[in-house]
Formats: sequence, C-alpha cells, structure tokens
Amino acid sequence: MGSAPNHPHELGEFLKARRAQLKPQDVGLPDGGSPRKVAGLRREEVAQLAAISVDYLTRLEQGRVQASTSVLATLARALRMDEDQQTYLYQLVGKTPTRPRRRVAQKPRPAMRRLLDQLTETPAFVLGRRMDILAWNASAVALYIDFAQIPANRRNYVRLLFTDPGFRALHTEWEHDAISVVAALRMEAANDPDDPELAVLVGELAVQDADFRTWWASHQVAGKSFGTKHYRHPIVGDLTLDCDTWNSPGDSGQRLMILTAEPGTHSHESLRLLGSWVAPAPAIQPDGAAQAE
Repeated sequence: MGSAPNHPHELGEFLKARRAQLKPQDVGLPDGGSPRKVAGLRREEVAQLAAISVDYLTRLEQGRVQASTSVLATLARALRMDEDQQTYLYQLVGKTPTRPRRRVAQKPRPAMRRLLDQLTETPAFVLGRRMDILAWNASAVALYIDFAQIPANRRNYVRLLFTDPGFRALHTEWEHDAISVVAALRMEAANDPDDPELAVLVGELAVQDADFRTWWASHQVAGKSFGTKHYRHPIVGDLTLDCDTWNSPGDSGQRLMILTAEPGTHSHESLRLLGSWVAPAPAIQPDGAAQAE
C-alpha cells in the first residue's frame, strides 16, 4: 500500500462523494430545517467535524494539497468511513495507515481517590486526558452538578463548560474560563495529536459552539496550573475560589484539581455550608468514571 501512486484529484472526488452520501443526523449534527441546495454534508460541516480549516479541505478536495496520515485518519472518522473505504482512502495517496497505539484505560490512582474522600469541605476532581472527569468528591457535586448522572463517555470538563447550561451559568466569568480551558486543551493536543477521542471532542464542540470554534482556531495555548475562579451558586450566592491543579506522578496524564477559599471569608463559609448539606459520597462511581478507550 505504501508504494501506491498518489492520486490527489481522485482523493478529492472520493471525499466529495463521501460527504454527499451523509446526512447531518448521520454525524450528530442538527438538520437546520432549511432545504439544502446540494445533498449531503456541507464542506464547512466536514471541516468542523475534522477540526481543520475550510480552506484546507477545499484545497484537498481540489487536489492542490497532500494530506498527512493524521489528517486522513481524522477525515475518515468525520466521514464515518468503514474499513474498506478507509483502505481505499489511504491507497489513493500511497500511504499506510498508522496503527493506533493501545491506550490504557483511564483509572484514578488509589492515592488520589483517598485524597478526594478526605477533602470534606473542598471541591476536588481527578482530571484525565482531554480533561475527562474521572473522579470527584461530594463537595464538587455540591458546587457543580451530580457528575454520576452524566454518562461516563460524556463526563468531560470542557464539554460541560460549553454545553451544560447549569455548569456554564455557574461561572460568572465564563468567557475568561472558557478561553483558558480551550488553550489548555490545545496544549494537550500538541502532546497527543493523534488521539481519536480528542478529535471527536473538538469536532463536536466546534460544530455546536461558535465561540469554541473561534478560540480553537486561534491556537492559543496555556499550561498554567493555578488561578482564581468566580462562581454564582444558586444557593449560597457569589464565591471566589482559588483553583490549583497538580500533576500526578508518572505518565498517566492525570491531574488533581482543588478549589479552596481564604479562611474567614464569605466564600469559605459558603463552602463549609455546602459541604454540610451533602452526604459523603465515593470519589468514583460504580459505573466506572474511568472510561476505557
């Protein structure tokens, strides 16, 4: 397969034909209601799903640029290609598909789970790759939402910040916080650009939210592990909390995120009040907050 000739124009025709075969609902997009001039997905929709620019996709379909293996993999996922279609896709450009490396299931380290359980008045999470929420304590539930009610494969901090109305409304400086998490996610993408779950997350949010699409395209990156967050809780009112994140030892990519308040402040008393209203809960739920890949 690696010695096959390069056929950029045939590749472009194949990509156009494939997107013409798909309906918005086939890839999780809203139909929009208005009639479409041509059948299938619009070029803009495919570009958003694949987290590439419309200009790049246009040049690819016109045979004016060669696609990398990682871009081909992203397009194959975005266009819901089966195994035969993927084989043909790679044959057209004379490339061999990279075999995805085996990814270890995300499971919180036992020491981090114990620490969460011991933080009775302090909201805390364990964040995994892509900012997936792997574990949490009762105070985090009291401050945010009941994470156990969210399917494990949807339990992601960035997704919630952009798509959950209650989670979003809690942040009084939502735009600042959202830009920060997008920049952090972009930094993570640089460390693991071939992560298929990251491509799905970015494509989903790029389609659903114009702000995410704009900020992701700006390529801002950030690795800051501390800061201040401002919340407006429906029960205790305004809160100003220090947010600190620590990396777990080893190469698990897990981080412990803790929110604290200055002793003697209204925010500190409010956290204590919230903590007294919730019963202790296990840091990780029985359904397995750690999601296998």
